[in-house]
Amino acid sequence: MKNDEKAIAAVLETYKEAVNQSDFAAVMKLYASDAVLMAENSPPSVGAEAVRQAYEAIGLAIILNITFNVAEIRQVGPEWAFARTTSAGTITIKANSATIPEANQELFLFQKIDGTWKIARYAFSTTNPPSA
Repeated sequence: MKNDEKAIAAVLETYKEAVNQSDFAAVMKLYASDAVLMAENSPPSVGAEAVRQAYEAIGLAIILNITFNVAEIRQVGPEWAFARTTSAGTITIKANSATIPEANQELFLFQKIDGTWKIARYAFSTTNPPSA
């Protein structure tokens, strides 16, 4: 793995740790200022403030306990790269303390800003079978 790919893998590990701790201030430090979050069944959150608000809403509703599997990291230019991942684990719903399985496929687009890889775009969708 090349140095830039290692740096991106480290960002993904930091992201996983931060979401598992519901530390969304730490999550936001990983995002670019013009980031876009594209969550399943939601309109895109465009810009850091909208992304922050989306994570705050997530933090009010659920607790995540996930692991990431990095399928690939590819640098496509000096300042751009993507990572394709899957995640699995559990979601605890705060309203009723129910725990449900979490399984997603994710695509991260990274931008190197002032020498640091930041999440520029993030899209995910579930890989769990539809509910009956």
